[in-house]
Amino acid sequence: MTTRQIDRIIEMAWEDRTPFEAIEYQFGLKENDVREVMRSNLKRCSFELWRKRVKGRKTKHQKTSPANRFRSQNQKL
Repeated sequence: MTTRQIDRIIEMAWEDRTPFEAIEYQFGLKENDVREVMRSNLKRCSFELWRKRVKGRKTKHQKTSPANRFRSQNQKL
C-alpha cells in the first residue's frame, strides 16, 4: 500500500460516519485489517484512543447504522 492509501484508511477509520464496509469496499480491508493498519501506523496512545472511540459505535457498521451516506468525494465510485 502507498503512503497516500494508508493515510486515507486512517482518515476514514477516524471518521464517525464512515463504516468499516466503506473501507472494505474501497481498499479490500476487513475490520481486523483496518485495526492492524491503525496499530502499526499510530502511536500506541492514539491507537488506544481510536479503539475506545470506535468500540461499540453503531455508525462504524453499515448494518447497525441508519445512515445512508456511504461515499465521500475521496472514495472511488
